Amino acid sequence: MRLLKGDFNQVTVYSEDPVEVAKRHAQAGAQRIHVVDLDAARGTGNNRELVRQIVSTLALAVQVAGGIRTLADVESWLEIGTRWVVMGTTAVRRPDLLAECAQGHPGQILAALDLRAGRPSVTGWTADEEIPLADLIGRWEPISLAGIVVTSIDRDGTLEGPDLVSLDRVADLTTLPLIYSGGIGTLDDVQAVSASRAAGVILGKALYEDRFSLSAAIEAAG
Repeated sequence: MRLLKGDFNQVTVYSEDPVEVAKRHAQAGAQRIHVVDLDAARGTGNNRELVRQIVSTLALAVQVAGGIRTLADVESWLEIGTRWVVMGTTAVRRPDLLAECAQGHPGQILAALDLRAGRPSVTGWTADEEIPLADLIGRWEPISLAGIVVTSIDRDGTLEGPDLVSLDRVADLTTLPLIYSGGIGTLDDVQAVSASRAAGVILGKALYEDRFSLSAAIEAAG
């Protein structure tokens, strides 16, 4: 399932079998997969069993996001074999709890920086926060994080190209590894993000709509 700009009223379902989709990604050369539990993000349930199937079936490192707001949430995901856990709302509103989770699981926690009009967005992209980026990232910088996932909500699902301005703005504020998401529609977009200061790029809609293949994207990223 894919949203447009994080809007749950604009949903496209590309497959009813997430495990099969993950299998196709693995066959195309993926070694790491980013899974967003949209039900958990909205507080309407979770898809832990589906993720467990992906972890147990495929030789993929799984990175999971969506509704992870407590230490218990973190540990429940790690217990089923996910390699990394992404915290968004908690990272913004409770950096002390983010630090506690990272201290207990160093190198396995990422902070999600979801940006709408340059401001952090939380609770499933339904609320924006007023905290300045420099202050927020300054709180994350000393934490033992695996990195920051930077998502441009305004570009998410649009295929209109990455928000390199926001990516550069964040890169100026941190030494933590950055993974970019939002707006990737062409191989040139992949190359542009790869040439920036991002350590990786998350692909979604462009793959599902066959704009290019995953193997071609891996090659383009170098």
